[in-house]
Amino acid sequence: MNGGSLGQRGSYGSLLCDGKSSNNARKPSKMLPVSSREKERVFLGITRCLGRRRVAMLLLVSLALLVFIWGSFTVTKDLVEAITDVLDAPETTSPTFRPTDSIHFDSIDIVSHRSTVCRYRVNSTLGHPCDKFSPPPPPPSGGRRIGPRPCPVCYISAAQARASIPCSSSASPVLHNLTYFIDENPVKTESHGGSDFGGYPSLKQRNDSFDIRESMTVHCGFVKGNRPGFKTGFDIDEADLMKLKDSHEVIVASAIFGNYDIIQQPQNVSEAARKNVPFYMFIDEETEMYFKNSSFLDSNMRIGLWRIIVVRNIPYIDARRNGKVPKLLLHRLLPNVRYSIWIDGKLQLVVDPYQVLERFLWKQNASFAISRHYRRFDVFEEAEANKAAGKYDNSSIDYQIEFYKKEGLSPYSKDKLPITSDVPEGCVIIREHIPITNLFSCLWFNEVDRFTARDQLSFSSVRDKMMAKVDWSINMFLDCERRNFVIQAYHKDLLDQMPPPAAPVARQPPPLHRDSSSGRSSGKNSRRGRDRRSGSRQRRKAAAGNKQAFL
Repeated sequence: MNGGSLGQRGSYGSLLCDGKSSNNARKPSKMLPVSSREKERVFLGITRCLGRRRVAMLLLVSLALLVFIWGSFTVTKDLVEAITDVLDAPETTSPTFRPTDSIHFDSIDIVSHRSTVCRYRVNSTLGHPCDKFSPPPPPPSGGRRIGPRPCPVCYISAAQARASIPCSSSASPVLHNLTYFIDENPVKTESHGGSDFGGYPSLKQRNDSFDIRESMTVHCGFVKGNRPGFKTGFDIDEADLMKLKDSHEVIVASAIFGNYDIIQQPQNVSEAARKNVPFYMFIDEETEMYFKNSSFLDSNMRIGLWRIIVVRNIPYIDARRNGKVPKLLLHRLLPNVRYSIWIDGKLQLVVDPYQVLERFLWKQNASFAISRHYRRFDVFEEAEANKAAGKYDNSSIDYQIEFYKKEGLSPYSKDKLPITSDVPEGCVIIREHIPITNLFSCLWFNEVDRFTARDQLSFSSVRDKMMAKVDWSINMFLDCERRNFVIQAYHKDLLDQMPPPAAPVARQPPPLHRDSSSGRSSGKNSRRGRDRRSGSRQRRKAAAGNKQAFL
């Protein structure tokens, strides 16, 4: 037996060399070390045996292993940062239900995306932390009419919600390329509806816009120029226009026109949202003057979290119509934003924006979310309620409803399920900016521009026409859920009409009946009477103090 033989098979059954032993090989002594020349001979023999191709494969495998280790280190670093954000997040004191702040990364791929951690859109096999949450039943009416009120909502923590931002955009069915009409000199060709700002689309153009194709050009406001906000009506200063072009994952927007509302400051906003989520408030010059005279507006054009954007050359006389421009056309004013939350100027946001988006968009795999009306589901009932409340000219409302009836609008019924309502509570809109949602917003605005400014009346007609063409839907969540994350205040004109709160009345304590002869309280049980009245002495002193402060 030759101890220097290399003619053995490896573990995978491959021949390690040519099967012949070298005659020059000698048995190394067990006591003596192998010389360097022998090491070189062995290495050369192995190299010759394996061949150049196998050496190249070995090098490629080593390089791939190195790249894999480096990539794993990068992903692990992002994951650790996400976990650190969750663990370092302060506890919030929200009245809504919040699950245990545990991290659920089991079926979520975490990668680096811009400045945040995001997740791929995958179907979770382990469910969502809020899946088992069920809201409590509504309180019994007890014969009394129950008005709108908030209900409990389950949110994951703000840090977890931020980590749930999808890495990729939602699919836009059919429509992939959306452009907009430009007409520097729009001409009104039909007797009813439209405006210079909206471009007076004809009925034929309106009907064609519901025929959804891969590439479309539609009217969508700002027709007098290719830069919305620059000489188009609804004009914005150049510095603000440049600011609105910045790229953001999430923004929050609102508006006050005609000094119609009192600005409300958001509450319970996480540090990450304060740092990364801009809050834009669009106002007109009348509201700007009020803010300046009230010393609300600082030199940086900020009021608390709100960055104030002043709009000049407003296109409509009606402040309500002007408010529809940023409400429905945010994608035109902020072209590089992925997600937006719109709240009317009378509302106060009291839940973190990331939590709102996660709950009503990302968890639902939706691209557009709006709450349904708390009581009315039918457009015909909504129209009558608007007329009864004097919300708009009755003849204009009747004209709009008759127009929709001729197009096939019918009263809401259970036959429309899974559509749960035809009437939204349109003061909050949560949306992803993709072509199909941008088209919906444009067409909805065109109806508001053509008919009345009551956007609740036109919502379902636009939605149903689009849903008849493409596989797309809107998440219409409960109104009580909306009232969980926004608090509604009164419009400023209603507050001005309300009487001032009644001043507290400080009542004079009744005089003690004293015995004229002794100067002490009369009666046999005088001590017991003093004990009985001793608890009220502090109250009398407090009342007297309040009276002096009031005076």
